[in-house]
Amino acid sequence: MYSIKKYQKQIPMESIGQHIESLREELNLHNYNYYVLSTPTISDFEFDQKMKELTRLEEAHPEFADPNSPSQRVGSDLTKNFVQIPHKYPMLSLGNTYSEEEVKEFFDRVKKDLNDTFEIVCELKYDGASISLTYINGRLVQAVTRGDGVKGDDITANVKTIRSIPLVLRGTDYPAEFEIRGEILMPWKVFDELNKERAEQEEPLFANPRNATSGTLKLQDPKIVASRKLDAYLYYMLGENLPTGGHYENLQKAKEWGFKISDATKKCTTIEEVFAFIKYWDVERKNLPVITDGIVLKVNSLLQQKNLGYTSKFPRWAIAYKFQAEQELTELLSVSYQVGRTGTVTPVANLQPVKLSGTTVKRASLYNADSIEALDLHIGDMVYVEKGGEIIPKVTKVETSLRKPGSLKVEFIHECPECHTQLVRDQGEAAFYCPNYMGCPPQIKGRIEHYITRKAMDISGGSETVEHLFNAGLIRNVADLYTLKWEDVAVLERWAEKSAKNLIDSIADSNKVPYSRVLFGLGIRYVGETVAKKIAVAFPSIDLLEQATVEDLVQVDEIGERIAQSVVDFFRKEENIEIINKLKLFGIQFEQKQNTSVSGSDKLKGLTIVISGTFEKYSRDEYKGLIESNGGKNSGSISAKTNYLLAGANMGPAKLEKAQKLGVAILNEDEFLKMIE
Repeated sequence: MYSIKKYQKQIPMESIGQHIESLREELNLHNYNYYVLSTPTISDFEFDQKMKELTRLEEAHPEFADPNSPSQRVGSDLTKNFVQIPHKYPMLSLGNTYSEEEVKEFFDRVKKDLNDTFEIVCELKYDGASISLTYINGRLVQAVTRGDGVKGDDITANVKTIRSIPLVLRGTDYPAEFEIRGEILMPWKVFDELNKERAEQEEPLFANPRNATSGTLKLQDPKIVASRKLDAYLYYMLGENLPTGGHYENLQKAKEWGFKISDATKKCTTIEEVFAFIKYWDVERKNLPVITDGIVLKVNSLLQQKNLGYTSKFPRWAIAYKFQAEQELTELLSVSYQVGRTGTVTPVANLQPVKLSGTTVKRASLYNADSIEALDLHIGDMVYVEKGGEIIPKVTKVETSLRKPGSLKVEFIHECPECHTQLVRDQGEAAFYCPNYMGCPPQIKGRIEHYITRKAMDISGGSETVEHLFNAGLIRNVADLYTLKWEDVAVLERWAEKSAKNLIDSIADSNKVPYSRVLFGLGIRYVGETVAKKIAVAFPSIDLLEQATVEDLVQVDEIGERIAQSVVDFFRKEENIEIINKLKLFGIQFEQKQNTSVSGSDKLKGLTIVISGTFEKYSRDEYKGLIESNGGKNSGSISAKTNYLLAGANMGPAKLEKAQKLGVAILNEDEFLKMIE
């Protein structure tokens, strides 16, 4: 049995007011980090304990009451970028517990207050972004975030990109109007791919899928949201004319209408059944494709829910039991700093090896200077290490009670650890970086390593190859690769004639690599594979791209100001232009070649085609290019003159209805591509 009492601090009476104010300031900061920045600096458990401590102190000392205390409201994820919509029904949080003892207290309290038989519905607590969906006449009309519980952001356009959320319901027996609430999630697989891509571009990694989901839903471009492949589970229905009087039964009806309802839901009548459910899923949750952090318990009868009512912040008929994150206590031996190919400096904690989730952890991410400061790290500290999403090791907090006297506080470095250049930090950015673009060895080697990767120029070798060539003074930039001779390489230590020849041959073959991959290989900050493809279509030669302005670039799908500015800045560097000019001399492809199998034909001559939705095989811009290269005409709206609608996923119902009404033929991706074979 786990008790929360040992975490409560004894506060001297003389400083009680000061301590309350300090807690409020701290919790306000954590609320901001969590809901606005989507970059929490403490665990949910630690946040909940601080909130409980504040609530306890405020109740014991009403003379220090403050209507603006963080204990008086639900944390907000409101932004200035979306229209705010009032909730028809308040969207409150649930009370949290980490102990089975408190679960039993909840069960006994419900039993006493109802004085009648009751059922408890046990559900998985998914760890994502809460959403409220409104349906009228079977169609999705509005999607609103939790916000501050009273009003939230209207993110309907973004939510419509999530395939597991139905735009039109199945069947006919649903209420004319109702609201259904749930959680939007990023699957583990998608999260890993996204962080891998961000790591390649040296962007800050998301700490966990929850923060990745929150950050995605705040994006202003639904097309980017669609590419993130979010998922959703729905868990509660509200309205005037619900199909049944039972919460569980309503969810089963919702499943019939096309909603994604978790199968991990069970009705229980005894506390023993509840504990068995908790015990089972504390283990099995690790096999799920999405993140869960606990179990939600709800009284099943809607009438009984109404009778139990609410406190000022929480429903009395529900509670959330949260699983303990797997963590271990170990010693911080030192902090080292890694310099990436774009100059970003990342701090890494070197730890006394410790077993965690079946693996030995020796190093853990500290993210950036702000994270180090928030943790108040000292060398020799005993620190708690978790696997963020049980994948990325991270330091979550310090056990200050075990701190050694005189231990040295960790201060983020001011100079590059490799070239000793003064570090810089751009306004609005979390990371420090080394500005010595052409002289910092890790940046030089990193850019070359990126250039030769399989997804870029596909040149044989890896980091060890680049290290050997760099240390031998044979290469200082990617253009130098094309001046290498096999005999220069073969004489190096651990190289043989055959391996040297393979390297030289693969370098020679790289001039066949298409333009979009060359763009990716250049290592322009924030330009990943997908973005490089879109840029190559929009600017089919490097010369056109070099002349592009920020305003030109933001017209391209998925290109925002940050990416656009990065591209422009890249071409402003004389060193980069010089390298590109050298690569041109070696025959590298800096123009978009037309696909001869589909270009220059008249197969779509005289046809007007409208594109709508999101696609898997090609981007919308690429499909537009295919239509035009085969003699067709693109149109943004459907009319009597439209011949075909090329329909992707998440297409708006209005276009579909209009196409059907006008008798316009509807094509999927495969059908369209067969037309131009």
